[in-house]
Amino acid sequence: MTEILFYHLESARLEAVLPDLLEKTRARQWRAWVATGDETARDRVDQLLWTFDDASFLPHACDGDPSDHPVWISCESGGRDQRDILFLVEGAPLDLAQMEGLSRCVLIFDGANEQYLQQARESWKQIKESDYSATYWRQNASGKWEKAA
Repeated sequence: MTEILFYHLESARLEAVLPDLLEKTRARQWRAWVATGDETARDRVDQLLWTFDDASFLPHACDGDPSDHPVWISCESGGRDQRDILFLVEGAPLDLAQMEGLSRCVLIFDGANEQYLQQARESWKQIKESDYSATYWRQNASGKWEKAA
Protein backbone atom coordinates (compact mmCIF):
# COMPACT_ATOMS: atom_id res chain seq x y z
CA MET A 1 0.00 0.00 0.00
CA THR A 2 1.17 3.54 -0.74
CA GLU A 3 3.08 5.23 2.05
CA ILE A 4 1.63 8.74 2.59
CA LEU A 5 3.73 11.40 4.30
CA PHE A 6 2.76 14.91 5.35
CA TYR A 7 5.67 17.38 5.49
CA HIS A 8 4.74 20.49 7.47
CA LEU A 9 6.94 23.42 6.46
CA GLU A 10 7.54 25.71 9.41
CA SER A 11 11.14 26.93 9.24
CA ALA A 12 12.06 25.89 5.71
CA ARG A 13 10.42 26.88 2.47
CA LEU A 14 9.38 24.64 -0.41
CA GLU A 15 12.27 26.05 -2.46
CA ALA A 16 14.73 24.50 0.01
CA VAL A 17 12.91 21.20 0.61
CA LEU A 18 11.54 20.02 -2.74
CA PRO A 19 14.82 19.90 -4.75
CA ASP A 20 16.49 17.90 -1.98
CA LEU A 21 13.62 15.40 -1.86
CA LEU A 22 13.64 15.08 -5.64
CA GLU A 23 17.38 14.47 -5.70
CA LYS A 24 16.91 11.69 -3.12
CA THR A 25 14.07 10.32 -5.26
CA ARG A 26 16.30 10.24 -8.34
CA ALA A 27 19.13 8.60 -6.33
CA ARG A 28 16.68 5.72 -5.75
CA GLN A 29 16.02 5.70 -9.49
CA TRP A 30 12.38 6.50 -8.85
CA ARG A 31 10.22 8.45 -11.25
CA ALA A 32 8.44 11.40 -9.67
CA TRP A 33 5.30 13.35 -10.37
CA VAL A 34 5.11 16.81 -8.81
CA ALA A 35 1.48 17.95 -8.75
CA THR A 36 0.69 21.62 -8.16
CA GLY A 37 -2.54 23.46 -7.49
CA ASP A 38 -2.46 25.60 -10.65
CA GLU A 39 -0.38 26.60 -13.68
CA THR A 40 1.32 29.49 -11.88
CA ALA A 41 2.57 27.13 -9.17
CA ARG A 42 3.60 24.58 -11.82
CA ASP A 43 5.68 27.22 -13.60
CA ARG A 44 7.23 28.35 -10.30
CA VAL A 45 8.29 24.77 -9.46
CA ASP A 46 9.66 24.31 -12.99
CA GLN A 47 11.75 27.49 -12.63
CA LEU A 48 12.92 26.43 -9.16
CA LEU A 49 14.23 23.11 -10.48
CA TRP A 50 16.19 24.90 -13.21
CA THR A 51 17.82 27.36 -10.81
CA PHE A 52 18.12 25.79 -7.33
CA ASP A 53 21.79 24.78 -7.69
CA ASP A 54 24.24 25.86 -10.40
CA ALA A 55 26.31 22.71 -9.84
CA SER A 56 23.41 20.29 -10.17
CA PHE A 57 20.94 19.20 -12.82
CA LEU A 58 17.62 17.61 -11.99
CA PRO A 59 16.00 16.32 -15.21
CA HIS A 60 12.37 17.43 -15.29
CA ALA A 61 9.67 18.84 -17.54
CA CYS A 62 6.12 20.13 -17.60
CA ASP A 63 5.67 19.98 -21.37
CA GLY A 64 5.89 17.14 -23.84
CA ASP A 65 5.38 13.47 -23.15
CA PRO A 66 5.44 12.67 -19.40
CA SER A 67 6.91 9.22 -20.05
CA ASP A 68 10.09 10.87 -21.40
CA HIS A 69 10.91 12.64 -18.13
CA PRO A 70 11.96 11.21 -14.74
CA VAL A 71 10.40 14.19 -12.94
CA TRP A 72 7.09 15.41 -14.32
CA ILE A 73 5.46 18.63 -13.09
CA SER A 74 1.76 19.08 -13.70
CA CYS A 75 -1.30 20.85 -12.37
CA GLU A 76 -3.53 18.27 -14.02
CA SER A 77 -4.23 14.70 -13.03
CA GLY A 78 -2.30 13.35 -16.02
CA GLY A 79 1.36 12.47 -15.78
CA ARG A 80 1.11 9.51 -13.45
CA ASP A 81 2.42 7.04 -16.00
CA GLN A 82 4.50 4.50 -14.10
CA ARG A 83 5.53 6.94 -11.35
CA ASP A 84 6.91 5.73 -8.05
CA ILE A 85 6.24 8.85 -6.00
CA LEU A 86 3.80 11.72 -6.07
CA PHE A 87 4.61 15.08 -4.48
CA LEU A 88 1.59 17.30 -3.77
CA VAL A 89 2.67 20.94 -3.43
CA GLU A 90 1.31 24.46 -3.67
CA GLY A 91 -2.34 23.49 -3.13
CA ALA A 92 -2.48 20.30 -5.21
CA PRO A 93 -5.43 18.28 -3.92
CA LEU A 94 -5.12 14.79 -2.51
CA ASP A 95 -7.03 12.22 -4.57
CA LEU A 96 -6.88 8.75 -3.06
CA ALA A 97 -7.75 7.26 -6.45
CA GLN A 98 -4.29 8.39 -7.62
CA MET A 99 -2.49 6.39 -4.93
CA GLU A 100 -2.80 2.98 -6.58
CA GLY A 101 0.57 1.69 -7.71
CA LEU A 102 2.62 4.43 -6.05
CA SER A 103 5.30 3.59 -3.52
CA ARG A 104 4.92 6.93 -1.79
CA CYS A 105 2.90 10.15 -1.76
CA VAL A 106 4.37 13.23 -0.07
CA LEU A 107 2.09 16.15 0.71
CA ILE A 108 4.23 19.23 1.44
CA PHE A 109 2.40 22.19 2.91
CA ASP A 110 3.36 25.59 4.29
CA GLY A 111 1.95 25.99 7.80
CA ALA A 112 1.97 29.78 7.40
CA ASN A 113 -0.51 29.56 4.52
CA GLU A 114 -3.96 29.14 6.06
CA GLN A 115 -5.47 27.71 2.86
CA TYR A 116 -2.77 25.03 2.54
CA LEU A 117 -2.93 24.25 6.26
CA GLN A 118 -6.70 23.72 6.10
CA GLN A 119 -6.34 21.62 2.95
CA ALA A 120 -3.73 19.44 4.69
CA ARG A 121 -6.05 18.96 7.67
CA GLU A 122 -8.88 17.89 5.37
CA SER A 123 -6.55 15.51 3.52
CA TRP A 124 -5.36 14.02 6.83
CA LYS A 125 -8.97 13.44 7.86
CA GLN A 126 -9.76 11.88 4.47
CA ILE A 127 -6.85 9.45 4.84
CA LYS A 128 -7.78 8.54 8.41
CA GLU A 129 -11.29 7.66 7.19
CA SER A 130 -9.86 5.43 4.44
CA ASP A 131 -7.85 2.21 4.35
CA TYR A 132 -4.66 4.25 3.95
CA SER A 133 -2.43 5.43 6.75
CA ALA A 134 -0.23 8.50 6.92
CA THR A 135 2.66 9.90 8.91
CA TYR A 136 3.18 13.52 9.86
CA TRP A 137 6.65 15.08 9.79
CA ARG A 138 7.91 18.43 11.04
CA GLN A 139 11.32 20.00 11.23
CA ASN A 140 13.19 20.34 14.49
CA ALA A 141 15.27 23.38 15.45
CA SER A 142 18.28 22.10 13.49
CA GLY A 143 16.19 21.52 10.35
CA LYS A 144 16.03 17.70 10.49
CA TRP A 145 12.70 16.05 9.79
CA GLU A 146 11.13 14.26 12.76
CA LYS A 147 8.09 12.02 12.77
CA ALA A 148 5.45 13.69 14.94
CA ALA A 149 2.44 11.44 14.25
